[in-house]
Amino acid sequence: MKDLTQGSIPRHLINMAIPIAIGLFVQTLYFLVDLYFVGQLGDTALAGVSAAGNANLIIIALTQILNVGTATLVSHAVGRKDKKDANLIFNQSILLASGLAILTLIVGYGCGQYYMQTLSNDAQIVEAGTTYLYWFLPNMALQFSIVAMAAALRGTGIVKPVMLVQMLSVLINILLAPVLIAGWGTGYPLGVAGAGMASSIAVVIGVIILLWYFFRLEHYVSVNLSLWRPDWASWKRLLSIGFPAGAEFFLMFLYMAVIYWTIQQFGASAQAGFGLGSRVMQALFLPAMALAFSAPAVAGQNFGARLPNRVEQTFKWTALLSCLVMAILTAICLWQAPALISSFSDDIAVLTIASGFLSLICWNFIPTGLIFTCSGMFQGLGNTWPALLSSATRLLSFALPAIWLSGQGDFYIEQIWYLSIATVTMQSLLSLYLLRGQMYRRLQFD
Repeated sequence: MKDLTQGSIPRHLINMAIPIAIGLFVQTLYFLVDLYFVGQLGDTALAGVSAAGNANLIIIALTQILNVGTATLVSHAVGRKDKKDANLIFNQSILLASGLAILTLIVGYGCGQYYMQTLSNDAQIVEAGTTYLYWFLPNMALQFSIVAMAAALRGTGIVKPVMLVQMLSVLINILLAPVLIAGWGTGYPLGVAGAGMASSIAVVIGVIILLWYFFRLEHYVSVNLSLWRPDWASWKRLLSIGFPAGAEFFLMFLYMAVIYWTIQQFGASAQAGFGLGSRVMQALFLPAMALAFSAPAVAGQNFGARLPNRVEQTFKWTALLSCLVMAILTAICLWQAPALISSFSDDIAVLTIASGFLSLICWNFIPTGLIFTCSGMFQGLGNTWPALLSSATRLLSFALPAIWLSGQGDFYIEQIWYLSIATVTMQSLLSLYLLRGQMYRRLQFD
């Protein structure tokens, strides 16, 4: 356990953000490695895998419930020096993770093909996406356990073990991808099925190593089967904080689904280009996301210790550092957008769409950094409902005009990117306003 209620706030944020960023980056490599090798199979396979990968946003939404709820409650318990409550929350989170993993496999295998049919009317894209999804489902199911363990450690101020495990998992995935997708060394290429299989095998190994760490090396929070009986009070606490955050990510899934639906009339190249551009954009976001993921632990421990000034300083430093990182990334995209995506496909139409997407959507980066910062602070304060309200407002302000525009005779794809820039900017302003009110109310300690 690391005490974040003492010492320099920016040093705590940066010390946590660096390993978190590395962990997030290697996690994103799961998709980038798959996209690289799948991109060699053609735009149909690339569009199918990109669309199927969008289903992972549903899993992120559900894991976010555990992630935010566990990290917040554990950090508050650490701030209060309440080790017993921290362990209870952790074990109840693992119990919930096990149930959600089973549910993911049942729903995924039962509804995967129908899901793909809602995203594309191209039979080959549907087939490629469904095949990839079926083999990728074990990876998605095991994410719940990984997130629960990582969140508990992050709440105690520890992030490096998870980063090391993620790095090892991605290395395994990188080694397996060319063997299973392209048939290197075996002569039996499995195509998109191999892409999903490589990721699933890698994450199985990662879960085994993390469990070993908790059983042998971790002492503040640990796996205790006697605490695995459902504790409804703990579940209520986890869900009251985690559910809005999970719902927020589900709205992001709907946002992405609206884009796929509106641009399908432009063909497989447009969907593949958007899928490629959005994955690269997510990779670019990792430094700012790492800062935002560090903020709840720092703010949460200080909130639990009733130190309002340090909570306010956490927001100021997180916002400043996030905006600085996002400004640099904006400049890079404006200058070198084609170079960022040129390695992932040799299809000119796909590259043109992806490059155009990045060169316009980069104007979203600084507002997005502020949204990340506010979301992290809402988590640290223990109230994530304002973040959900902010995201719901953005979805409505984007989806309705986007659907209307897609039905117009002069509709062109860049209109979607311009609409996104406008709505994300409005969301950032609303998030700042809501956070100001929450900090005023919740930091009035007796």
